[in-house]
Amino acid sequence: MTTDAPWTVKRLLEWTTDYLSKHGADSPRLDAEVLLSHALGWPRIQLYVRYEECPPDEKRVWFREAIKERAKGRPVAYLTGEKEFFSLRFRVTPAVLIPRPETEFLVVAALDVLRREKPSSPRILDLCTGSGAVVVAIGTQYAMAELVATDISAAALEVARDNAEHHGLNERIEFREGDLWAGVAGEQFDLIVANPPYIGLRERESLMTDVVAHEPELALFSGDDGMACTERIIAGAAEHLRPGGWLFIETSPLIANALFERIQATPKMRAIEIKKDLAGHPRILVARRDDLASAEGERT
Repeated sequence: MTTDAPWTVKRLLEWTTDYLSKHGADSPRLDAEVLLSHALGWPRIQLYVRYEECPPDEKRVWFREAIKERAKGRPVAYLTGEKEFFSLRFRVTPAVLIPRPETEFLVVAALDVLRREKPSSPRILDLCTGSGAVVVAIGTQYAMAELVATDISAAALEVARDNAEHHGLNERIEFREGDLWAGVAGEQFDLIVANPPYIGLRERESLMTDVVAHEPELALFSGDDGMACTERIIAGAAEHLRPGGWLFIETSPLIANALFERIQATPKMRAIEIKKDLAGHPRILVARRDDLASAEGERT
């Protein structure tokens, strides 16, 4: 970025948008805006209000290096160290999966049940918590819940604890390290949410470089078809749900129907529905513990 012309906000955005576009970025303008607003400490709208201003050199140095890294495929969220989810700001590092908009449907599905049934002090478990985005979002919206969150990754739990503290929930969420049910052996809950790894290893070649090269494999892949981790969750759900308790699992549209059938064939579990995301893709598996349910139960 060396030239005699002044590097105004407008010119920085135009140049970097073109640069990122040539390097294959899916959303070059948005990436440029997010990185520049982060560098300057401004809300994005201020970039347009102050279009003709020239940012100081030290801010442009950080921005320039961030743009170089973005052109190599490093996700914007890892460059800024944060990501918005459910209108909340979360710290993210390469130790955790970057929260996606579709995961907000997992939160919405759980909150819909809580607000409809109005339990006084429900026990809620978040499996594979990662950054803690799901459990923190639920906790901010339902103050009476007793919250437990688990993850196999100690590094991920460190990030999740930071996020809980940032949103004032560190005293309400108990974080535990363990592989799925290992952290809650012998315990039962009124509601369980999970966003487990659900991408099949056979899909690796079809994924964006941003994802494969930078996000944690442990949070992405689960066996050849993507079902291994979710199948373990389904198998142990009835043991860890109180009678009538709810289970919500985010999954891939490629395996949603197969997993729905797996739930329906699991004793004491009743598959309720598969909720779709904004794109119309099957995304959230909804089920309940039903002690009358059996492998012969009818699909609802």
